[in-house]
Amino acid sequence: MVKVTVQDVLEIPALHDVPEAQLQWLIDESEHQVLQEGEFLGKTGEDLRGTYFLIYGHLELYRTQNNSKLVVAELTKGSITGTLPFSRAKLTIANVRCVEESQIMTFPKEKLRDMIALHYELTQALVIVMTSRVREYTELEQQNEKMMALGKLSAGLAHELNNPAAAIVRGAASLKHHLQLEPESFKRLISIQMSSDEIDFVNAKMFAALANKERPVLTMMQRSDLEDDVTDWLENAGANECVDMAENFVEFGFSLSELEEIQSHVPDRDLAPVLTWINNNFTTERMVADIQEASKRIADLIGSVKNFTHMDRGSNKEFVDIHVGIRNTLIMLNYKIKKANVTLVEDFDHTIPPVNAMVGELNQVWTNLIDNATDALESQSDAKLTIRTRLEKDFVKVSILDNGPGIPAEIKSRIFDPFFTTKAIGKGTGLGLDVVTRIVKQHNGSITVHSEPGNTEFQVCFPING
Repeated sequence: MVKVTVQDVLEIPALHDVPEAQLQWLIDESEHQVLQEGEFLGKTGEDLRGTYFLIYGHLELYRTQNNSKLVVAELTKGSITGTLPFSRAKLTIANVRCVEESQIMTFPKEKLRDMIALHYELTQALVIVMTSRVREYTELEQQNEKMMALGKLSAGLAHELNNPAAAIVRGAASLKHHLQLEPESFKRLISIQMSSDEIDFVNAKMFAALANKERPVLTMMQRSDLEDDVTDWLENAGANECVDMAENFVEFGFSLSELEEIQSHVPDRDLAPVLTWINNNFTTERMVADIQEASKRIADLIGSVKNFTHMDRGSNKEFVDIHVGIRNTLIMLNYKIKKANVTLVEDFDHTIPPVNAMVGELNQVWTNLIDNATDALESQSDAKLTIRTRLEKDFVKVSILDNGPGIPAEIKSRIFDPFFTTKAIGKGTGLGLDVVTRIVKQHNGSITVHSEPGNTEFQVCFPING
């Protein structure tokens, strides 16, 4: 360990202008230690012992996030960290690990009052360090918060897109296979002999079924009974693949009466190929409809992402339907909500007029509050999340309610503080509600919380006209 002199301390950029007498006092009142590679100056959650001055060496500050190491900062010779004058920080916010042999000068936090009372220039220099550190760390953590939120949304969106995309792939493969079988049925079809009126009758029946969008909604038992009846009828009529054919006919509302009408207009020898032709059209229609529905789902999701991020507009306020942003947020978080077995209740007041707001910013508010509520409902039986909107004179109120365990009374006053979080390490930065508060204030609004076991409500209120 080297003996620390005033000249050593003067090499610390933040202390260049501090009188030498004050620096000597700082050295005399401090504790001195040398750390070897791999040793820790402090770990996340431990009490801060004081103000740390790095005389020489190399330290790294890191956090563990999703089982991976996230380096927050690198400290080299001349760096200052730990608790500082007028700082409220009491705990180490990251692991501080020695990368190479380092000498640390620690000014005990118990002596900070003496420093403030006796040494103005030294105190002033360290306060400047504190304000710079808060600004830099806040910017870093806000970026980290955004990346974490993006990661959550990306994971949910990828899952939501996977299902319709897989459906399109399956549907396209099935349709291709189905169309490859058409030549044989077409051969049987063109060999039949029917009059023009008979053909028109069969066509009319089939296309009426294809065009009918108001098909009866059947229970599982009703559907099963009908399919059994149709299967028996088809077998008696000499048709092939009767079970699959019966499923299609019941799906399109083709009852026994329609089949008997067709039978009365088609020669017995030609009934089987005619029924096969009708069934092939029904099968093609179902496959195309499935592909169309899956494609529409993907288009809707992409539209929701575009609206959620507000990517095609500026950041200025505009009059918008507040429910659109809330619903887009719910779509983004749908996978997480479903995975947690949460019952979602939308209690919306649709008399609320368009609200003057920054849509992209407000979507961050809904995302943080709904995400936090869903986390609170994890492993909760009968979990329920309610989103409520109300109009009160010239104000709109949006409430996010959950029936989770609630917020403990001893931390309720701190939940809006920057960097405060009750989540496990790596699952939160403590900036979510701080971001929410900042955005709500930008809209000249307020956010309040009421919480007790089984009932937690965050209420956001802001003027309709901004």
